[in-house]
Amino acid sequence: MPPVSAHAALELWRRATLAGVRGSGPDLTQRQTALLLTVYLRPAPHTVRGLAEALGCSKPAVSRAVDRLCALDYLRRRRDERDRRSILLLRTLKGSMHLRDFAEEIRRALKALEAQ
Repeated sequence: MPPVSAHAALELWRRATLAGVRGSGPDLTQRQTALLLTVYLRPAPHTVRGLAEALGCSKPAVSRAVDRLCALDYLRRRRDERDRRSILLLRTLKGSMHLRDFAEEIRRALKALEAQ
């Protein structure tokens, strides 16, 4: 794949994001999106502490993002059976579908940019 200019990369992101804004799904913050992508693209297990370290954010900021994603049913919490003090963050079908749809918007945006 040839290198992509900064302008083209930003235009791709703009188009994909705009499609999401125009859609019926919820608006997610960048932190929520980054957190959701991390849980879905990186190997489990995932905890608030681990995600805070991975994202370079505070635990309270990650906890707020997790609260919102759990309320949307994009993630769910489950107590770790090996360490009952720890809470694991798990993927959900609804979260998987949201990211699949977003990936499809990125593909469409890329195809439109390539056609120009």
